[in-house]
Amino acid sequence: MLTDLFLSKTRVKLLQTFLFPPGKIYYVRELVRLVKEEINAVRAELARMEKLGMVDSEMRANRKYYSFRKDYLFYDELLRLVAKTTGLGGSIIKEKMKLGKVKFAMLSGTFFRGRSVGPKDVDLLLVGTIVLPQLSQMVRSAETKIGREINYTVMTEEEFNFRKRRNDPFILSVLNKSKLMLIGDEEELLK
Repeated sequence: MLTDLFLSKTRVKLLQTFLFPPGKIYYVRELVRLVKEEINAVRAELARMEKLGMVDSEMRANRKYYSFRKDYLFYDELLRLVAKTTGLGGSIIKEKMKLGKVKFAMLSGTFFRGRSVGPKDVDLLLVGTIVLPQLSQMVRSAETKIGREINYTVMTEEEFNFRKRRNDPFILSVLNKSKLMLIGDEEELLK
């Protein structure tokens, strides 16, 4: 089944477009512009994806629109893969060495699913010795792309462990919500 998912670079670009941020609908020529591929390659890939049950299509006026199906068997896994390779998640993983000594980095589930968050919700948590100017630059770049402010928290490992031992309400709320680990092991983060 994995061979069905990643046959072409056009499919990868379409997945990134559909899932970052998730939930949008697109017409064919819009997708061609966004993925910068030939229209025939995009149409062929969309037809394959529709046959596999990944996307739905519908006619509106004179255009055929496509949307990614949230009930697709591997929706959540693809969403997580795209979040780790695109946008802020991809930048953090790719530029990990420039960020300092990162023990844990995680995105909140609401953030990588493209849902709106409250003012007290944290989109990104980093634990370690972090180079703040580098992180700030990454976050600003991601904010520009997604068009909203990203709430992030940075802690040293000592502070994180201390607050976790003390059952700090903030830390518990972050750890009890859906998350995507970018760096580090989730089991180690939670123990």
